[in-house]
Amino acid sequence: METRRVSPHQGYDLWSDTYDATPNPVVRLDQRVTPEVIRSRPAQRILDAGCGTGRYFPSLMAAGGQVVGTDFSLGMLRVARAKHPAVPLVAADLQAPWPFRDNAFDAVLCALVGEHLDRLPAVCAEMCRVLAPRGRVVFSVYHAAMAAAGKEANFRKGDVEYRLGAERHAVQDYSGAFEQAGFAKITVQEFRGDDQLAAEVPSARKYVGFPMLLVYEAIKPS
Repeated sequence: METRRVSPHQGYDLWSDTYDATPNPVVRLDQRVTPEVIRSRPAQRILDAGCGTGRYFPSLMAAGGQVVGTDFSLGMLRVARAKHPAVPLVAADLQAPWPFRDNAFDAVLCALVGEHLDRLPAVCAEMCRVLAPRGRVVFSVYHAAMAAAGKEANFRKGDVEYRLGAERHAVQDYSGAFEQAGFAKITVQEFRGDDQLAAEVPSARKYVGFPMLLVYEAIKPS
């Protein structure tokens, strides 16, 4: 099988039509734990930054949250639009200035995009800017141990395996970027592969006991 390296932008456009059907242990683990951290509430204004195909829209809206999604991949946004036509979607690069006003949201969810970011302080500064005082950010990311072991986002299409690369950020790089942006009460939880994950995604058997996911929560001061 041929292997091709592509940029994250190119990769997610190519992957978009099969992304939701691709077995992915990290995504499955994230889907289990991250909605419990974000804790959507009625009338809460939530930005899903890097929303992809909108996999978290249903859980964010279940409690009555008002959701907006943004992503740099038009392919992923097309899938999200087909699945969730009522959710406002905005095409934007998270590493450029965000097209939202100051204090526009009560919460920002940013799930599994950190390994594609090489401007962490700028991204965290934009999160802080668009959040209202006392607003929360929930940021999940591939564990640094996954990147150190050479793991990266990848998928197959036809006879080609596409690999999207992964930035080698340390655990403290993310915490430092949140601190630099002005956030307070920064916490991080580590999640490891387990038997439940291996039962859901058989390829995850090799990750049982291995650190796979970090979930950060940070609060914008009042």
